[in-house]
Amino acid sequence: MDSRASTVAELVAARWGDHRPGLRCEDRALTHHEVAAEAAARAALLADLLPPDAEPHIGVLLDNTPEFPLWLGAAALARAAVAGVNPTRRGAELARDILHTECRILVTERTHLSLLKGLDLPGVRVLVTDGDEYADLLAPYADARPDASRATPRDRFLLYFTSGSTGAPKAALCSQGRLAVAGRSLAGQFSLGPQDAHYLCMPLFHGNAVIAGWAPALVTGAGVALRRRFSASRFLPDVRRYEATYFTYVGRAIQYVLATEPGPDDRDNPLRLGFGTEAGAVDAAAFERRFGVRLVEGYGSSEGGAAVQWSPGTPPGAVGRAAPGLVVLDPESREPCPPARFDAAGRLLNGDEAIGELVNQGPSPFEGYWRNPAAEAERRRGGWYWTGDLFYRDADGHLYFAGRTDDRLRVDGENLAAAMIENILARYEGAAAVAVYAVPDPVTGDQVMATIAGTFDPEAFARFLLAQPDLGTKMAPRFVRVVGRMPVTATNKIQRAALRREGLRCPDPVWWRPPGEGAYRLLTREELEHAEGPPAPTRGPSPVRRQGLEPRTR
Repeated sequence: MDSRASTVAELVAARWGDHRPGLRCEDRALTHHEVAAEAAARAALLADLLPPDAEPHIGVLLDNTPEFPLWLGAAALARAAVAGVNPTRRGAELARDILHTECRILVTERTHLSLLKGLDLPGVRVLVTDGDEYADLLAPYADARPDASRATPRDRFLLYFTSGSTGAPKAALCSQGRLAVAGRSLAGQFSLGPQDAHYLCMPLFHGNAVIAGWAPALVTGAGVALRRRFSASRFLPDVRRYEATYFTYVGRAIQYVLATEPGPDDRDNPLRLGFGTEAGAVDAAAFERRFGVRLVEGYGSSEGGAAVQWSPGTPPGAVGRAAPGLVVLDPESREPCPPARFDAAGRLLNGDEAIGELVNQGPSPFEGYWRNPAAEAERRRGGWYWTGDLFYRDADGHLYFAGRTDDRLRVDGENLAAAMIENILARYEGAAAVAVYAVPDPVTGDQVMATIAGTFDPEAFARFLLAQPDLGTKMAPRFVRVVGRMPVTATNKIQRAALRREGLRCPDPVWWRPPGEGAYRLLTREELEHAEGPPAPTRGPSPVRRQGLEPRTR
């Protein structure tokens, strides 16, 4: 491990002369030395292409091809910053992301050129990595060597978009120094070394793949293997092909892998560790049983302002122990929430008072947002870093994730957290994926609605709920929407905001359990008007019925 390098540029340059395998993708393989040389060539080209009066920002609109990490390395050497552009964005939203981050160069590939058609991108030069002119552009710089002497830890390196539930995505900032520290920390935490191979199947435009996958490999000199786009069916073949020992994940990626057909030799693989978020205890246990691989669930805010590390002795369901400065506060009173109390079945007894927002009152590595002072001020209220995530804390200081602040539900006067209910419903045998969210109650507060991807038997589901000892009396879903596939973002995170907006007026079957009844039945058009509640202005756009629209059909 390189413990001396304080910049990403130094880590890139340190691989010069290292002829071990460095980067693999499909049939292409580069040594570490070749990766450093290719990054140096692109850095030299970048220095000539960037206007001297412009922000040194480049947009990268690529799948996980070798060009992506090569341009990350190039940006570090050139003291430029990379804005990872999400290829699922369209039209004006896509143009907004590129122009907001003031990218004067956009690196892309032919498969994404159609996304740019018709967009007004003044002053933006587009480089097509698999186009005819690209090789000619790079040719004069073939002899460049990596020079990290001018880079500093404070140099802006990443502008990565956070996936907020409302409004335009915010571009969080990450410096070369912070990324180097993060890579070194993860490498030490998981005992990663140069003998490892990191499998990056999550998109590199997202912070997870760069911070948790690419950065520790850069620190240790481990090899990197890329999957152009995440594929559950190709996960195990890729792991074997690249002899991968470590991978990262976000969202529902683990559920999709578990949904593939089991094989008798699933445990015959080189993996030793997976690190990520949102797999849940049920799926993590199932993954270890099937593949023999331990998953470590971590927590880190997208902006880097707070992190919780798992350690031996962490109770099941907990993320880790609260580090100094991390507290769970009531957002209104700003007072600490009391410790959680549990019954013998592990059910949270005082969620109404124990669940609050995780706040970092100590030093924070949060480096702000690009050109968004209002959002930055919201994060730094009162001189503290407010994560926007709900947690509760036990008497021993262990923290339990309870969802986003907009995932809080208030049912019959009691505060509930969507993530807690999801973890219980994930045990249902027919569920490939589960999302829980609030819909308005006809009188006051919220009702619990769940979307389940998979198979649904209303009688079996009702029996399942009765058999769950840790399911509180207010937690059982009033409504269940059944979908063939869960709507997710490009990073496999469930699109909860869209589910909330659609509510009961959705194109899929909705089952419900009327008050006082124990069985679920299909919600009819006549029942719909009585089941829906009033508009909920604090939860985004009003329900579609308030706009005079009828339910959508396929």
